[in-house]
Amino acid sequence: MPVGAAHIAVHDMPDEFELIRRLAATQRGVREDVVLGIGDDGAVLAPTRVSELVAVCDTLVAGRHFPLDTDAFAIGWKALAVNLSDLAAMGAMPQWALLALTLPERDAAWVERFGTGFAALAKMSSVALVGGDTTRGPLTITVTALGAVASGRALRRDGAQVGDHVCIAGVLGEAALGLRAVQAQRRDDPAFAHCIARLDRPEPQLALGQALVGIASACIDVSDGLVADLGHVAIASGVGIRLDLDAIPHPPFELGARLGLDARTIVDLALGGGDDYLLAFTLDPAQIDEVRERVAALGLDLRDIGVVVPGAGVSLITREGGDYVPARAGFNHFGNDDGE
Repeated sequence: MPVGAAHIAVHDMPDEFELIRRLAATQRGVREDVVLGIGDDGAVLAPTRVSELVAVCDTLVAGRHFPLDTDAFAIGWKALAVNLSDLAAMGAMPQWALLALTLPERDAAWVERFGTGFAALAKMSSVALVGGDTTRGPLTITVTALGAVASGRALRRDGAQVGDHVCIAGVLGEAALGLRAVQAQRRDDPAFAHCIARLDRPEPQLALGQALVGIASACIDVSDGLVADLGHVAIASGVGIRLDLDAIPHPPFELGARLGLDARTIVDLALGGGDDYLLAFTLDPAQIDEVRERVAALGLDLRDIGVVVPGAGVSLITREGGDYVPARAGFNHFGNDDGE
């Protein structure tokens, strides 16, 4: 075989280490506290002495966390975004990330586009990818993200107090509606472009989380669904949470109608659809005006959607004063009958 032909074959079918090199090439050093990054047995990092390290980890599985036809750029972006949303919920400033990438086959073009999407959000968020691993198998992405928060200042789930108000800044259910549009073969329909972007490229509310440090009594990122995630706050804080159904922001009913979805389904997507990656937090009512100004300065709209009450669990109250039970509280890999 001619030398040139053999060279082309090797180039077109890169091994694990070449894939790592190509992925690393899409990431440019953005932080001075990385002493040693990708390319050795481990990363060497230089944390500060006046902060605490916050560590989070999330896994995305093809067909479970993103549709199989999702572009590699969006997968790379989302793999980092879901972790940054957890850091945002802790009030942390992101610093570094580790990536474990499982691929069904050697695909250099896919890896480079994935890396470009990951890098786009990493640069926006001042995150350095400092290491990880690659292996062969069903498409699965695991990211560990590390961030810093001032000592003793991390936002937590266990601080909600009776009388606090429950707030959010953003519209719930848009990503879930975007998924319905993709499933209905409407990915190219401009009417659903915003919702599909929320599904593919969520924007973690990092600045909001940092603005809530020292003010919010509790905070959580809404990833599995509003009711399910606030349920974690209720358990951790030993309280109940009562939500005003009519105050919860959701996608327009007329947009859902384009997919044949009724009004109740749209409300249920906002309550339990998942993939929102917004922060839900509790505030002393005396602080709401101050926080509203901070939120507005970030280009967001504060929504007061409920109150912390004695008791346990999360309840939903309608305008008429009756109880509302959503079709599903949220996404649960092992707890739902459909396995979702």
